[in-house]
Amino acid sequence: MEITTNVAQLNEAVDKIKAEIGKVIVGQEEMIELLVTALLADGHVLIEGVPGVAKTLTAKLLARCIEVPFSRIQFTPDLMPSDVIGTSVFNPQTTAFTFKQGPVFSNIVLIDEINRSPAKTQAALFEVMEERQITYDGVTYTMPQPFMVLATQNPVEHEGTYRLPEAQLDRFLFKIEVGYPSPEDEVKILEHAHKGITTHFSQAVQPVMSSAEIVQYRHVVTGIHIEEKVLKYIAELVYETRNNKSIFLGGSPRASVAVLRAAKAMAAINGRDFVTPDDVIRVLHPVLCHRIILTPEREMEGGTAADVIKDITRKIEVPR
Repeated sequence: MEITTNVAQLNEAVDKIKAEIGKVIVGQEEMIELLVTALLADGHVLIEGVPGVAKTLTAKLLARCIEVPFSRIQFTPDLMPSDVIGTSVFNPQTTAFTFKQGPVFSNIVLIDEINRSPAKTQAALFEVMEERQITYDGVTYTMPQPFMVLATQNPVEHEGTYRLPEAQLDRFLFKIEVGYPSPEDEVKILEHAHKGITTHFSQAVQPVMSSAEIVQYRHVVTGIHIEEKVLKYIAELVYETRNNKSIFLGGSPRASVAVLRAAKAMAAINGRDFVTPDDVIRVLHPVLCHRIILTPEREMEGGTAADVIKDITRKIEVPR
């Protein structure tokens, strides 16, 4: 009974977040839902889309709704790892070096154009994204809770960019692909711009959740029930990515765990205290699309990760 009550409270809080962000953002309901799902599943998100589709604005609005410290890092080719995690500064009063924390020490960290920085700077995120800590000069510094990295990248422009390594991509729970709005939604966007809502979003959106509540709701998500047959369904789906003739690199066990965590969060935000196969299918694409690599033959045929994932969901029998 307690888990059901907590899920109902969580569902109500999530609806408030969606409503607040919806005051400014138009036509991106799926992206908002996936961002909130990732937040509750304690995961990071890679947002991919052309410039001007509200990737950065949505990340800012999410932080605004949760009332937690927010920092933004603009990745550039000359950015150094110390510009992200921090560096040692000499203190003349104590004649000793002290560690000055970098912008990554925040609750929600937005990394704009993550593929603009070279590998050594991207690698600075490995430990903090996976273990929620930084090790510098042999000393470990723990991230505040909740901690979430939102990264954006432009899929079209490749000049002056560095491809994210597979190990980095695997640390993102979701990859959200953001497209252009419909003509109807674009009219609403213009209306918001005309009224100044987009420019003054901090006045339009109010905080509805605290950091302590996020931590509490994450415990609720952990307690969501999932039957063994649904666990086997997740395992079969991910296993198929390793044995599919169209896929060169399939999902790892980390991908299976990511599907599990995301499906639990998806069930919770939809007001249920148990996971259904539909929850698994809803999160499967954003969890797997950046983790699998197609064979050159399938790519030459014009195939996409989305096509292959759909084929896999059709092939694997849904538990009843």
